[in-house]
Amino acid sequence: MSANTFPCSKRPVVLALSLAFVMPVAMAEEKTEAPQSVVIKSRKADNSTELTRSAGKIDTPLQDTPFSVNRFDARQLQDLGARMTTDVSRFDASINDAYNAVGYAEQFSIRGFALDNNSSYRKDGFIIPADASIPLENKEAVEVLKGVAGFQSGMTTPGGYINYVVKRPLTSPLRTLNLELSERGTRYAAVDVSEQLAGTPVSIRLNAAAEQMRSVIRGANGNREFFSAAVDLKTGSNGLFRADMDYQHKSQLSAPGFQLWNGTDLPRGISADMMLNVQPWAKPVDTKSLNLGLQYQYSLNRDWQFRTGANLHRFQRDDYTAFPWGCTSGNLFPGYCANGDFDMYDYRSLNEAKYLVATDTGLQGKWSAAGMQHETAFGFETSRRRDYAGDYVYDFAGVSNVFNPVAVPPSSKQPGPASLRRMDKETALYLQDIISLNNEWKLHLNTRRVQLDRVQFDNPGYNQQHWVSGVALVYKPVASLTTYLSQSQGLEYGGIAPVGTNNPNQMLNPVRSRQTEAGIKYSGDNQLQLSAAIFQISKPLELINAANYYVQTGEARHRGIELNAQGNLLKDLKVLASFTAIDTVQQDTGSAAYDGKQVLNVPGRKASITLDYSLPVAGLSVQGGWQYASEKAFSPDNRIMVPGYYVLNAGARYQTRISGVPTTFRAQIDNLTDRFYWRDVTQSLGGYLFPGAPRTVRLSAQLAF
Repeated sequence: MSANTFPCSKRPVVLALSLAFVMPVAMAEEKTEAPQSVVIKSRKADNSTELTRSAGKIDTPLQDTPFSVNRFDARQLQDLGARMTTDVSRFDASINDAYNAVGYAEQFSIRGFALDNNSSYRKDGFIIPADASIPLENKEAVEVLKGVAGFQSGMTTPGGYINYVVKRPLTSPLRTLNLELSERGTRYAAVDVSEQLAGTPVSIRLNAAAEQMRSVIRGANGNREFFSAAVDLKTGSNGLFRADMDYQHKSQLSAPGFQLWNGTDLPRGISADMMLNVQPWAKPVDTKSLNLGLQYQYSLNRDWQFRTGANLHRFQRDDYTAFPWGCTSGNLFPGYCANGDFDMYDYRSLNEAKYLVATDTGLQGKWSAAGMQHETAFGFETSRRRDYAGDYVYDFAGVSNVFNPVAVPPSSKQPGPASLRRMDKETALYLQDIISLNNEWKLHLNTRRVQLDRVQFDNPGYNQQHWVSGVALVYKPVASLTTYLSQSQGLEYGGIAPVGTNNPNQMLNPVRSRQTEAGIKYSGDNQLQLSAAIFQISKPLELINAANYYVQTGEARHRGIELNAQGNLLKDLKVLASFTAIDTVQQDTGSAAYDGKQVLNVPGRKASITLDYSLPVAGLSVQGGWQYASEKAFSPDNRIMVPGYYVLNAGARYQTRISGVPTTFRAQIDNLTDRFYWRDVTQSLGGYLFPGAPRTVRLSAQLAF
């Protein structure tokens, strides 16, 4: 696919910056006062009352969902300095990195299960691949649904999924400008514009951003441009049409991780900003992504509503890496030599692309039978994805060293042209019913029939049908307290055997997962939200057996408890806290190397707490944070355990007016004590360890015109 498919460049960013100042003049009557902005006087967020469809097909307050869902709204993200999903993940203890390399796609696990970049991410409920960092500039909220979600999402991993809620036009004008500078030279600018077109039922929202990235890892630099637009059109008194688009171009040198010294020891003498991808021929990973969304909803009467919508996603990537792997002189595959030497490979894969169209059409309404009230939703979903790739180059280039890099020549080979490699089709019928047994008890029933059709160019595909269902009982004795017990099923695509096995590229069959969860949620008058959940998830394991075949055998069983709190502890003191304790065990594999062993890259305990205190000085707030993770296993036999860590963060926020313009200044220091730690210790691609970021200082200003 040609780059001309994505004709956007920096021009939309410049255009949007201009529109931030001229739109209100062109589209609305002249005003003598600058409009008030959420920067200074925002509504007090109460996520417990926000309606969500992340936990089902029926609009439900978060507090009343029989699942564990964390919601981070745009104001929280701004105050926490979160501009990537990686930043958000630090404040939810159930999320861990899972081969989350700087400069590449963000990748995570939830409740110990790795998310699938093809199926574990949603935009307004529509599936989107996450092969590039998902921009947050046009997101009103990030919702994290934890656990098995077969009914809600169809094919996805049992850890859960992440849903991004798009910002919609506001009822009052909004123009904000954000500027940020970090100590390493990252420069960032973004605008957010919302207007109602005078005399029309049309309202629009524009977001744009430009970023010159100077990474915490030396040399992992790049650039990013983003633009989005959202339009709402009221069609009479009962209809609403919504459209949105977003485009992002990102180009950044990726930062590979480290392998074990001598194949047995954790790397020594490493600094958190050390870069291995430093060859003269190294190029940045270049990605372009585009989303086009359409939705229409129509109220048939007071009780029933029709909804239909679709989202088109396009993605293109040129992937370049000077990739460190193994040590030939020490016969280590994988592993680095004891002196820091490693084999360097030239990896190039050009014109990778994905096209995905997802649709959802259904009815939602209320009705009564036998004296009981029903809230029901039914409909159908489809998704069609096509993956394009060419034959990549992955050639040995020479030997370099962690501490003394050596320039080696690149391969003379060229990647092959891209062609269609895989097609996934998913069609589903769904039904959800919430039955009010009385004023305190509700019964949730749901089921989904899934038709799967998967084709891969070099392997037999499959065409299968599956049912996934769930049931939950919710007890709400008072308005502020909700308890629940739920049982759910999940379904995910089987893995693809890696290169080096005796069955490379073989697609394994879909696998089922099961979850039991019990929880309690509290929402107080002071907007303090508390929640606790206990859960058990089980699913078949996929591993390389003693005969060197990639197979499905045995079971992974994850048991855990989650505690969350957010809101006002006191009048001037806010808290955002999360704690997870999890026991992850592999069993019934028939191999002593796996049975009874802890799942890799998942800490048994993880916690995050952030306090935000408003000082007696008008407009001034200070912030402090503590994040902790216990040790985690790196090797499948658990012989190599990576130490736990804690990190301290600090920040301050000052709200004022400059020449009548509401302005917020923010300062953030991450990893206050500059502690070294291993944040991500994945077995992906043979096993890599990624250091956490060193101490980083960021300054920003937000102006509302």
